[in-house]
Parts: sequence; structure tokens; C-alpha cells
Amino acid sequence: MQFFFEVTINGLLSGLMYSLVALGFVLIYKASGVFNFAQGAMVYLAALAVVGLIDLGLPIWAAIVGSFCVMLVMGLATERFVLRKLVNQPPITLFMATIGLTFFLEGLGPLLFGSDVRAINLGIVDEPIVAIMDSTGLIISKFDLFASGTVLLLVTVLALFFQKTKIGRALRAVADDHQAALSLGIPLQHIWAIVWGVAGFVALVAGLLWGSRNGVQFALTMTALKALPVLILGGFTSVPGAIVGGLIIGASEKLAEIYIPPVMQDMFGGNFGGIEGWFPYVFALIFLLFRPEGLFGEKHIDRV
Repeated sequence: MQFFFEVTINGLLSGLMYSLVALGFVLIYKASGVFNFAQGAMVYLAALAVVGLIDLGLPIWAAIVGSFCVMLVMGLATERFVLRKLVNQPPITLFMATIGLTFFLEGLGPLLFGSDVRAINLGIVDEPIVAIMDSTGLIISKFDLFASGTVLLLVTVLALFFQKTKIGRALRAVADDHQAALSLGIPLQHIWAIVWGVAGFVALVAGLLWGSRNGVQFALTMTALKALPVLILGGFTSVPGAIVGGLIIGASEKLAEIYIPPVMQDMFGGNFGGIEGWFPYVFALIFLLFRPEGLFGEKHIDRV
């Protein structure tokens, strides 16, 4: 039973890392209705900017500030030169534009900051917390706990921003109805620019955490694919849904990796390793059959 709790807790902590990437998708989709396929490339670019500026001799805090400026410029440029030109176009057109943006950022990042695999040292060692291990026997990583605390803090700040500030209320109004927001005098293009800037900041935090754990490399672009099952479960328009979906996916994939292969081997024989890579997508596909809008998504009712 202790091992079960250990696997579950570590899965939940890993799931919060997935939630961080999913959060970037949710922010942009809520405000503009655009599924931003470039979110993974934004994570890669942000992490590359940090290590690239560190290579130039900047301290890590200055490199993080500089990377945030890079992401802010990227977000503003995306709104100005991509989204603004495609207002009132079909959703598939906007989606294809974000695919083009993905390839552009994947080429721009290595061109500016190099493509060598490098590590980001945040000063948090990925080792068990001795006090917890001695008292409960559970092996909980310091880095996982730090990353989870960072994600929860970021979500709390964003929730307060959306609920308590004038800009946050404008963002929610735009998310509910673009045309109504425009009729009230809310500048849609400014709101989109702010959202892309915030999504760039979220990508920076994700790039720092994922880059610190796995190194800054092209594989960071694949974090966007990890976020897709999270979005399906939580709903594409819900910030709390991104967190809950991440927790479910993180815990279920770890438990599946441990407990499903022995059962499959007993039934069919052979090797059933690597379940962690595909199980979240199968789980999300089954979930779609019963609740296509996600746990916290808006349910659409067709009227005849």
C-alpha cells in the first residue's frame, strides 16, 4: 500500500507539470478561440533564450528576465502580424497559422541561441526529501515538490488576475462573446496581445521547469502533445480543468505503467512496456466517448 501511495503522489506531482503546459493552451483558447499548436515551440524558445543568455555571461535572474522580454515580443508580434490579419477567419485557418508559427519558432530559437543540449540549474536538486522519507517511508522528490508549488502559485496568481482586475474582467468578457465585448468598447486586439504575453510567461515557467529536469533540447516541443490528454479531460476553456486534468493524467499514467504490464503479460505473454507513452491518449479517447466537452468544459446542446 505504501508503494501505491508513493506512485500515486509522484504521478500527481508530475501531472502538475503537464497542467502548466495545458494552461498556456487554455489561456489563448479562452480569449481568442484559437487552438495554439505552437505552445510547445514557445516552451522550447523560452528555455533556449534562458540558456542562450546565460552562455553570454548573464546571471540566471537576468537571463530569465531577458527570456520573458523575448516571449513578450514574440506574443505581441504574433498578435500584430498573424492574428490581426486573420480576424473573422474560420477556426481552421487560425489553427493552420499556429502550425506555421510552430515551425517558425522551432527554427528561430536554435538560430538565435544555438541548438546544443544544455541544462538549466535552478538550484533545486532532484533527490528525495529526507524528512518525509524517514517519517513516512515515501520517496518524494525535492524538485517535484518545488515544481508543483510553482505551478499552484502561478495558477493562484492567474485566478486572482482574472477575477479581481479590470483587465482580467475584460479577458473574461472577450472569452464569453467577442462581438458583445467589442460593442462595449473592449479593444479585442489589445486583449489578445495581453493573453499571448501571459501565455508566453507561462511557457517561460514551463521551459524553466522542464529544461531543468530534462535539459533544454528539441524534445521540449513535444510537451504540447503531453498536454492534449489533459485538455481533453479538463476542458479547453477551464483553468481549474487544466489542473484537475493534469492530476488525473499524471496519476493514471504512473499507476498504469506499474500495474498494467504484469496483468497483460499473464494474459497474453510478451513484453508490454512503454505504456506510459500511449496510455494517457487511450484514456482521453475513452473519456471523449462519455463527456466530449471535458469535466469543466461548456456543454453544447444542439437545438432542432
